[in-house]
Amino acid sequence: MIRFLSAIIVVLLTGHISLASENHRQTYNFNYGWKLSVGDPGNAQQPDFDDSSWQAISLPHAWNEDEAFKLDIHDLSNGICWYRKHFALPENCGAMVFLEFEGVRQAAEVYLNGTWIGRHENGAMAFGLDISNAVQRGPDSDNIIAVHTDSSWDYREKSSNSRYQWSDKNFNANYGGIPKNVKLHCSGKLYQTLPLYSNLGTTGTYIYANQFDITGKTARINAESQVCNASDKIVKFKYLVSLESLDGDTLKTFTSKTVTVLPGETTNVKASSPVSNLEFWSWGYGYLYNVKTSLIVNGKAVDTVCTQTGFRKTAFNSGMFYLNDRVLQLKGYAQRTSNEWPAVGMSVPPWLSDFSNRLITESNGNLVRWMHITPWKQDVESCDRVGLIQAMPAGDSEKDVSDRRWGQRCELMRDAIIYNRNNPSIIFYEGGNENISEEHMAELKSIRDTYDPYGGRAIGSREMLDSKIAEYGGEMLYINKSSGKPVWAMEYSRDEGLRRYQDEFTWPYHKDSPAYNRNQDSHAIENIIRWFDYWQCRPGTGKRVSSGGVNIVFSDTNTHFRGDENYRRSGEVDAMRIPKDGFFVHQVMWDGWVDTEKYGIYIFGHWNYKSDTVKDISACSTAEKVELFINGKSQGFGQRSYDFLFTFNNIVFEPGEITAIGYDNEDNVLCRTERKTAREPAAIKLRAITSPEGFTADGADLALIEVEVVDANGLRCPTAFNEISFELTGPAQWRGGIAQGPGNYILSKTLPVELGVNRILVRSLTTGGKITVKATAEDLRPAEITLISEPVTVSGGLSEYLPAAQLPVNLNRGPTPTGNSFTTKRTPIKIVSAIAGANNSKTTLSYDDNEMTNWDNHNEKENGWISYQFDKRHTVSQVVAKFSGWRTRSYPIRIMVDDKEVFKGDSPKSLGYVTFDFKPTTGRTVSIELIGANKDEDAFDLVEVTGKKDEQGQISQTTKGNLSIVEIEIY
Repeated sequence: MIRFLSAIIVVLLTGHISLASENHRQTYNFNYGWKLSVGDPGNAQQPDFDDSSWQAISLPHAWNEDEAFKLDIHDLSNGICWYRKHFALPENCGAMVFLEFEGVRQAAEVYLNGTWIGRHENGAMAFGLDISNAVQRGPDSDNIIAVHTDSSWDYREKSSNSRYQWSDKNFNANYGGIPKNVKLHCSGKLYQTLPLYSNLGTTGTYIYANQFDITGKTARINAESQVCNASDKIVKFKYLVSLESLDGDTLKTFTSKTVTVLPGETTNVKASSPVSNLEFWSWGYGYLYNVKTSLIVNGKAVDTVCTQTGFRKTAFNSGMFYLNDRVLQLKGYAQRTSNEWPAVGMSVPPWLSDFSNRLITESNGNLVRWMHITPWKQDVESCDRVGLIQAMPAGDSEKDVSDRRWGQRCELMRDAIIYNRNNPSIIFYEGGNENISEEHMAELKSIRDTYDPYGGRAIGSREMLDSKIAEYGGEMLYINKSSGKPVWAMEYSRDEGLRRYQDEFTWPYHKDSPAYNRNQDSHAIENIIRWFDYWQCRPGTGKRVSSGGVNIVFSDTNTHFRGDENYRRSGEVDAMRIPKDGFFVHQVMWDGWVDTEKYGIYIFGHWNYKSDTVKDISACSTAEKVELFINGKSQGFGQRSYDFLFTFNNIVFEPGEITAIGYDNEDNVLCRTERKTAREPAAIKLRAITSPEGFTADGADLALIEVEVVDANGLRCPTAFNEISFELTGPAQWRGGIAQGPGNYILSKTLPVELGVNRILVRSLTTGGKITVKATAEDLRPAEITLISEPVTVSGGLSEYLPAAQLPVNLNRGPTPTGNSFTTKRTPIKIVSAIAGANNSKTTLSYDDNEMTNWDNHNEKENGWISYQFDKRHTVSQVVAKFSGWRTRSYPIRIMVDDKEVFKGDSPKSLGYVTFDFKPTTGRTVSIELIGANKDEDAFDLVEVTGKKDEQGQISQTTKGNLSIVEIEIY
């Protein structure tokens, strides 16, 4: 013991140990050179197992990818599949070697050189494995990794025999095996850990900012790293932080004091500094920095980690969300976490994730709420780049749980927070897709506070309207308002419609039946109607406001469905990300932080009809009025409804040009758009969409090829449904597209355009070269397009090429604007007290800013009145109310200001609040009186995709003398 203490003293005095002076940190792409076999052949973990007949693939790759969109979610194949790979470590690989799996579905048993090295089971989250002592080294070494995957729907955790709540056949498409990326990390014995709590138990690096001055462009940048000393020596080091801009310029370097770490010890180190001239991450402005954290021993870096992150300021109060000191109404989509594509599933290259997620920002959405399951890292990083806010769940189904499944949810939330806490686009942590107990909410909040206390993120859950712990909430379908924590709709506008169905006048002449099964015209109108509910109670409309909401879903999805098709068609883009009219409707309505900031206009559909067609034309605009022209002749001004919808009735089709012009109230032109009549189909047109880096021969890259049918002038023929035959030559694999027909045309080399357009996918092989796609169709001029795939350098199964590393960020919207994002539209009048004909002690429940409480008259019709008092006389012009049974019950009421009647009639049914406008009247009280029998009938008939009727917004009482108020607001 004395000799050991003496050795410590010597080391502390000298500060010198024998360590390599070079940085051993290196990350390799581990996706290449895999083989897979479906089923369980036995002994496939053994090094000498003969896998020569197995399928050669590159990751990411779900073994059942061919079924994506061909089969419905319930019928996707599941079960056991093996993956094997040979690899050799590079000579400069350090002493520590780790594998990072971004996710395996549902469970993985991992073997290295025949030895079991670990298990992972939750099917949703990344995990790590330390293979430092198991891997073979040297120039002639040959390591064999074998992964046994089990994607069975009913897989049970080995230790508890419990199923995982999120392994659900409604929303969690079962793309089995290894559908996500794998990386290999090397480091020296003194190293910063990886953010992989599962299996490794490590937390990695944590970068955050505080002390913001947004207008002054300054903040304090903080860096923390968990550091492990795996050597048998005491080590002294400094922690050096370097902040680099997008252009690679070093903005700031700063260091910690000297840190001493004992052999085998793990410690946390920190450093921070104020930094000026910062660019703040924002909506549509994905500005990111590289933060390099280095461990310096004897003046040399022995370990350097580069974390790409961004900095932004958030706040959640007064019923509103603030980004960089500016209120932002949340507008976006509830998207399936699988974010899948036909015949590929979720396993797409990073640039295609950017392509899809950036479309959300191009529709002027600012938020994606991933549903039920934590998103995979590739989508998380993609949202950073494109400037798209994320709500990140962990894993759940449709209810709270109390058994081992709750423990699994907590562990998954912990792991997901640790893994993703440096990604600035994540701003909301979601604890559940339905209300959870206050005890459970507190438990999740404690996890957040332990692992991400400074990230500026709110944690909450769906519903949780009266929670004292949740920091945000909101129902689905219904309108919620708050003056405290922000509330936003978790899902709304859930109707469905194939892109091929334009309207009732375009073949195949689709009429809405049942009501949710829509064509593009009616689906877009429904999107306007549903968004109007949130827009009219946006910030600036009172003390109690809505923070917005997310439409379900963004892209058509291979998850639960209604109707003839075997997939969900609620998307504003189809499965190939071709926009529907709803995409452009949102683009117009959402182009502002809160209030309208840019004027836009969009005419639904096309202008190619039969000569005798007479139909209503609809346009969406943020202008005050819209005028329609056909071939220069005015058709008059549209009837305005739901603020954004302009309808022109009984318009007679004439070939040529249809134009819509938006004006302000002074007749100044604000915006315009037009449609032209296309001539007869004449030719095929092809367009390739690839990564900004080109088409890579890595066996995993994809090229998206758009095919159009055009007229002689090159104008798309919007009523064309020609069947196109494709021929592929060169080093690529056909993945095809999707259309309505047998097997949804999955993997078919014959595919119809729908409304004149479609898209197909081709995948690269691992050899580069010239790739040609030819397209032909009867009576159309053919087309041909050529791609060149560039090879990737791979050595020993490893590559330094990381496909996401060089992808550009989206800066299109520019930094967060200065100034207010809204103007005050109306002034709320404070209620100081209330009296009622019955239940007088509960009157405050009708104006307590809590939608889970209400006042009622005990069903005593003669006592069906309530009167609200102000502090003084006010001029009143509007009453806003949320009545119990808002969806199913109409209340015949009279509204009085003092003793003057200002409204008499039935309250309308709604998805939340109703508004009563009347002539400005001065008084000190507003009274609401029931004057007749209630009228009960469901106005919306909302049915879940499971066939179960939604019960919220209904009322179970049959008494006709009931007056029940959830919330009242007076303006």
